[in-house]
Amino acid sequence: MKHALKPIVAAFAVLGVAATSVTATTALAELAQGAKAPAFTTRAALAGEEFGFTLNAALAKGPVVLYFYPKAFTSGCTLEANAFAEAMPSFKAAGASVIGMSNDDIATLKRFSREECRDAFPVGVASPRIIQAYDVAMGSSGLASRTSYVIAQDGRIVAVHSNSDYRGHVEKTLAAVRALKK
Repeated sequence: MKHALKPIVAAFAVLGVAATSVTATTALAELAQGAKAPAFTTRAALAGEEFGFTLNAALAKGPVVLYFYPKAFTSGCTLEANAFAEAMPSFKAAGASVIGMSNDDIATLKRFSREECRDAFPVGVASPRIIQAYDVAMGSSGLASRTSYVIAQDGRIVAVHSNSDYRGHVEKTLAAVRALKK
């Protein structure tokens, strides 16, 4: 029995190493702080209503927190949207706007904007082009990684936070927005 387990243990060890290697090689290389944020226009929803969102138009009003999330109505994405919604008065007081982005369809985002974003901020359709431009693709799934950018009014990225755990995205982006006012 003891000898029969050796090949199985060895196989698991190899699989563990292989999984680690794949994870390391598929790590994201999100846009760097100081880079120019790629301009885009997309369909978005706020309070269940569809509209056209243009990054340059939003930047004309102040800094923008652009956060990407994998999929609407999943547990982490729902909790993250709730956290951003609760913090919207603080973002507005600091002069910033927030938009969440995923590759969900506009019908899903209309519902998500009402139910989970609590009508507090818009969510937009992250097309494959936008996901690629912001370097947030999660492998070949078509989903965006959980990555938050703070973009200053001049279009430069002043902060990047990429972490699959939704906790910390609101706190870190709000701190970066507040630092812009100093």
